[in-house]
Amino acid sequence: MNVLIHIFTKIKRSISMKTIFQTLVFLLIFSSNQTKDNVDLLVLNATIYTVEDGAEKVEAMAVNDGKIVDIGQSEALRTRYEADQTIDAEGTFIFPGFIDAHCHFYGLGLSMQTADLTGTQSFEEVIDRIVNFQKKHNYAYILGRGWDQNDWEVKEFPTKDKLDSIFPNTPVAIQRIDGHALLANQAAIDLANVTVETAYSGGEILQKDGKLTGIFIDAPMAFIQPPAPSREMSIKALIDAQKVCFDLGLTTVDDAGLSIETIELIDSLQQAGILKMKIYAMVSGSKRNLNYFLKKGIIKSDRLNVRSFKYYGDGALGSRGAALRKSYSDHPNHFGAMVTPLKELKEAAKKIANSDFQMNTHAIGDSANHFILQTYKKALKNKKNRRWRIEHAQIISPTDFAYFENIIPSIQPTHATSDMYWAQDRLGSERIKGAYAYKKLLNQYGKVALGTDFPVEKVNPMLTFYAAVARKDLSNYPEGGFQIENRLSREETLKGMTLWAAYANFEEDEKGSIKKGKYADFIILDQNIMEIPIADIPKTKVLATFVQGEKVN
Repeated sequence: MNVLIHIFTKIKRSISMKTIFQTLVFLLIFSSNQTKDNVDLLVLNATIYTVEDGAEKVEAMAVNDGKIVDIGQSEALRTRYEADQTIDAEGTFIFPGFIDAHCHFYGLGLSMQTADLTGTQSFEEVIDRIVNFQKKHNYAYILGRGWDQNDWEVKEFPTKDKLDSIFPNTPVAIQRIDGHALLANQAAIDLANVTVETAYSGGEILQKDGKLTGIFIDAPMAFIQPPAPSREMSIKALIDAQKVCFDLGLTTVDDAGLSIETIELIDSLQQAGILKMKIYAMVSGSKRNLNYFLKKGIIKSDRLNVRSFKYYGDGALGSRGAALRKSYSDHPNHFGAMVTPLKELKEAAKKIANSDFQMNTHAIGDSANHFILQTYKKALKNKKNRRWRIEHAQIISPTDFAYFENIIPSIQPTHATSDMYWAQDRLGSERIKGAYAYKKLLNQYGKVALGTDFPVEKVNPMLTFYAAVARKDLSNYPEGGFQIENRLSREETLKGMTLWAAYANFEEDEKGSIKKGKYADFIILDQNIMEIPIADIPKTKVLATFVQGEKVN
């Protein structure tokens, strides 16, 4: 139409008024009969944050065959496209679907089949929840997760005595919230054939007066082996976790540590259209898994990406399992421990470096981070764009920050606001300065991948966003923010939950922003998290979640 008008303007002086009138009629008829391109979905009248440099906000987008085919202003796209479905967003706010760069998606689903012990304020409350859970289910083996002795008035590990008296014949194993310690009753211990003489390494089995207390920390937890979940329970776990995540605006999850069997189950459910969540699968680091996938190679579909191995360096700070270079400030002569033998970590790094796979290693303490960073440096010599990751990167020695120049910090903002009440007790006033240093890590690498580590923390990405920019809890504590110099800006946080997280997965060309050619993974929010008061961010609701143009919640 514009071209014809241009031509008409050039020649109008040489033709009669009658011809001009006839030409105008023709142009109007031609314009009205022009065919529009057909698309599956047209979204109009929104405030869309593209998370693309130079095109921060647009009003509309067109989606076809699961991908974004156009973005721009509403009227222009309405003129250009005919859609099978049109959404008038009525001024609401659209963002790329959130990516949780470190979580335990399958673990969340399994935990939903067990006793929920999160938020308990005492061991007595833990006992009450287990009793009520068992009355409802009457399981042959009782499992639970979520207790945290740091939230109790008596901040000490519990013992198994009460569990033994209530459940003398039924095994009970309940994990601490971080998954790095568990309490088992005597029935579970007997089933595992563990005694005070049992040898172990890479953690602790606590004793008191020459007797087991029931507390197992890190590697020895493997002695306590509950029955494996059935296929039916595993499927239910994945579907239950998917619903929680979709409802909260997650469209991709990085599951940090999966078995061969669980990955194969996920693949089959995705191919059947039952599981629609996109999953970046980190394979659990073991010799069996390493050899299997190095031989098989990378697996990549539009919803599944298997191209990394997840290893454990050390344990967790909350259970004093994090490996520190100097002893714990609140526990003299205790240094934590490495979970995986150092030799095994070095050998794995060498093998993975000679493949196309990524290596992602859990490292909390400054000793663990130092060792892993040194191991990475040696393995990756002269290798470019490998995007290996340190998962958590929680406590860093001052001289070790420089090693993150080519290593991605994969961090969880809510860890800082969960641990801030007691972290300095563990680390002391000087060492705490290098802990939860997200801004400093960002400045070193230029990107950070943000996640939650759920179910250790809550799933809700709005809490991740809030913790990153406010460095406070939901009660506005502390008033000035916890180590506020390490807060992230809203723009940095948004990128860490979208485009930079996609980059950490080698997926920045297909997701993480609203751009032509990328998958239509996006969410509609009721508030603009980029502009509302920071305190209102946790109240933001997800109105809809779309994966490849399909509404999934």
